[in-house]
Amino acid sequence: MTVDIDKTSGPADTPPAGPQAIKAIPVRHYGRYVSAVVALAVLAGIVYAFSQGRINWGAIPDYFFNDRILGGVGKTLLLTVLCMLIGVVGGILLAVMRLSKNPVTSSIAWFYIWFFRGTPVLVQLIVWFNLGLVFEYINLGPFYKNEWSDFMTPFLTALLGLGLNEAAYMAEICRAGLLSVDEGQTEASHALGMSHGKTLRRIVVPQAMRVIVPPTGNEVINMLKTTSLVSVVQYSELLRVAQDIGQTSGAPAEMLFLAAAWYLVLTSIFSVGQYYLERYYARGSSRSLPATPFQKIRANLLSLSSRSKSAGGTA
Repeated sequence: MTVDIDKTSGPADTPPAGPQAIKAIPVRHYGRYVSAVVALAVLAGIVYAFSQGRINWGAIPDYFFNDRILGGVGKTLLLTVLCMLIGVVGGILLAVMRLSKNPVTSSIAWFYIWFFRGTPVLVQLIVWFNLGLVFEYINLGPFYKNEWSDFMTPFLTALLGLGLNEAAYMAEICRAGLLSVDEGQTEASHALGMSHGKTLRRIVVPQAMRVIVPPTGNEVINMLKTTSLVSVVQYSELLRVAQDIGQTSGAPAEMLFLAAAWYLVLTSIFSVGQYYLERYYARGSSRSLPATPFQKIRANLLSLSSRSKSAGGTA
């Protein structure tokens, strides 16, 4: 018996050869759109309010590169670098003392950290400036002898007040970094005959830097802004100079905005340096280093150009 096969009903009844492409429809987040519109409206309202205020915005570019302002910027940077140098060196010494098995050195380091972290830095500056009430003369024997008021200049007051205060914070940062290194590496280096100091320099400190560097970068930026407090001890840094110019020019508010703009510029530069420094010390811990800002911009530009080419080819 023969069976007739209908050849005309073949392709319509057979399933497709391969799976069909899934057309993904992105989820619409309407809450994001609303919050973005609200944030932009608030920002526009703040900008409009400042534009309608009684502020002479033209005075800011006129004095932005003034010689006195640039001199204040230079003193601010100098004070930041020197105070951080004192803070880092003092912090490392205090951290080692705090981790020492000697109870005397450990107690001294604990008391130092407790005292300087527990009192405001502004109070410390004023106390340093007025210690002439306690020490009338500074006498270092045959090396130096002078009245305290002549010895404790505004610059030295700012240097000691900020630097010694910063050492207390850096001590805790360095101590956390040293404790983050596994104790087995210290034991292995001692087993190889390395001294305690050499173990710190060659083994512990290089590995602890990965933990120490990020908060230290934040401390540098914070120190840059904290230098504005030394205006109370008559040191002519950026804020003090801006205030003096504001009083003589009749534009005190404008000069404060000018000082704020300079602080933003300097902190932005320091933030870029902190990013690359963190990236440098992350080489041994990350399999792939994070992309730099320039690499991110380049990748976004390349993706945009490839999308435009593909859209043109499809059309």
